[in-house]
Amino acid sequence: MTTGVETFEFQVEARQLLQLMIHSIYSNKDVFLRELISNASDALDRLRLESLRDQNLQADTSDLHIAIEIDKESRTLTVRDNGIGMSHDGVVELIGTIANSGTAKFLKELRESKDAAASADLIGQFGVGFYASFMVADEVTLLTRHAGEKQGTRWVSDGQGTYTIEPVDDAPQGTSVTLKLKPEDTEDHLYDYASPWKIREIIKQHSDFITWPIRMAAAQPPAGTDESEQSEQKAPELETVNSMKALWARPKDEVTDDEYHEFYKHISHDWNNPLETIRMQAEGTFEYQSLLFIPARAPQDLYMQDRKRGVQLYVKRVFIMDDCEALMPEYLRFVKGVVDAADLSLNVSRETLQQDRQIQLMRRRLVKKVLSTVKDIMSSDAERYATFWKEFGRVLKEGLLSDLENREAILEVCSFASTQDAEQPTTLRGYTERMKDGQEHIYYMTGESRSIVESSPHMEAFREKGYEVLVLTDPIDELWVDAVPEFDGKQLRSIAKGQVDLDSEDEKDEAAEAEREQRQKDFADLLSWMTTTLSEQVKEVRLSSRLTTSPACIVGDTFDVTPALANIYRSMGQSLPEVKRILELNPSHPLVSGLRAAHAERKDDSGLAETAELLHSMALLAEGGELSDPSRFIKLVAERVQQTL
Repeated sequence: MTTGVETFEFQVEARQLLQLMIHSIYSNKDVFLRELISNASDALDRLRLESLRDQNLQADTSDLHIAIEIDKESRTLTVRDNGIGMSHDGVVELIGTIANSGTAKFLKELRESKDAAASADLIGQFGVGFYASFMVADEVTLLTRHAGEKQGTRWVSDGQGTYTIEPVDDAPQGTSVTLKLKPEDTEDHLYDYASPWKIREIIKQHSDFITWPIRMAAAQPPAGTDESEQSEQKAPELETVNSMKALWARPKDEVTDDEYHEFYKHISHDWNNPLETIRMQAEGTFEYQSLLFIPARAPQDLYMQDRKRGVQLYVKRVFIMDDCEALMPEYLRFVKGVVDAADLSLNVSRETLQQDRQIQLMRRRLVKKVLSTVKDIMSSDAERYATFWKEFGRVLKEGLLSDLENREAILEVCSFASTQDAEQPTTLRGYTERMKDGQEHIYYMTGESRSIVESSPHMEAFREKGYEVLVLTDPIDELWVDAVPEFDGKQLRSIAKGQVDLDSEDEKDEAAEAEREQRQKDFADLLSWMTTTLSEQVKEVRLSSRLTTSPACIVGDTFDVTPALANIYRSMGQSLPEVKRILELNPSHPLVSGLRAAHAERKDDSGLAETAELLHSMALLAEGGELSDPSRFIKLVAERVQQTL
């Protein structure tokens, strides 16, 4: 390790973000203290956990606490803990840079936001934590030593572009953050943070529930009294200024919404209030309490591979695990909160949790509670449900593939775009209630966008007959529709796969049936010839009952993999064998009927094969597909257009 002071520059994006923070983007600057106390609490949790796992860890755990020290003369505020601390490399990695990914996207969104409130929300999404200190300080000094190590590290910066790091031999265990406070400026919501009463007020409002004692010097007697003179001669006594009461263990009627919201912000490092708070208590064979939250906004890392789930595990109010994957399935990874079990071992490991019967039973109950809560929101508050679905709907649909036990419950709270209303999505329950008399199936179509789906030839017959079609455009939709066969006894059917005969769901018309049979005979030669001619591209050419205005369309067999799904697999590095699809012709279209007549008159005309090829290419383009040879298609179209001049 280097023995001297090292000077580093912030990354360009980190420096820009710091400047935005410093220049009052967030109006409620009090939250800087909440962030520092929250970080200190996490450090104490981690030290206690590490001391349980490693009996040889040389660390003092006899009096774990957070201390707040104020020097009014020098206008400094220090937040100190004796927790796990950080190594030199940890300081460089975690403090020297603001984030490992997403900073550029965050800055772009921040610049595009039109008002301070929107900017604040974005900062909350990003979770800058420690860097909130620069809103109230001209200089920040961090002194830390990792538990079990002999040497500490000091980090200093004024937030203007550089920071220094140096080794320190006599650093105490844990971390202290000392802020050289800016002058008071109430117009800019910059209060006197060197005032003990202001600090106590912030702690009571934001951090009263922290399970570790937060200590400050006891309030001093008024100046000029005998008591004040005596107190000047001895060190001030320390007192604990937070209640340390776990919210999930307190009676529900004794906890306010504001306290729930502050606790959520503490465990999630989100600056927004949660969308919903969920309390649950189980008694009997084994006991546990839970306090869960559904966020109002999706976190930045929701779709990142190294994302974390947000449920913490406690045992008898002792912190055990920060990111307990065994308690919440992957598709509910956005849920934040705490589960406190009474009967688990304090030395439980992640591997043990996966097999623990009590954990599995807790998980089942927690999942059912979250899904039932979402259903309650759906039925009672359409606006809040719309917010939930916008932020987390795509993730929730992952459960349709992975959670067979709760598939029906998930389907009940899903909503989808449909042809019924261009603006308002529909639930499957709503769809089935609107089904036409005689309709047997729930119809859907997947695609890259609503415009592509609605302009697809596959929609023509359904639009003409007034059948509602679900418009599924999320990539996950390509996967779950093949795994979910039905809802409420109604089969889910793709309008782009298999045979579609909407007339079969109405009263049978013998004359229409006879007409269809005659048409099949009339086109038999053309269909056979086109199947042979286009054998490299399609597996079959047949007449369609789903087209009204387009000459042709491409469809798949009932169990074929769609092109979009095949692309998803290829993007994940999984190659699939090429699947030939089916070309359906509209026998009522002049182009198709004209081709039949021309083929009957001059079977050996080479130009007819090119017309068949054009029909297939047009059908492929109409569904948003890609041509294997675009230049040949353009050449054939140009020749046909030239012949009309």
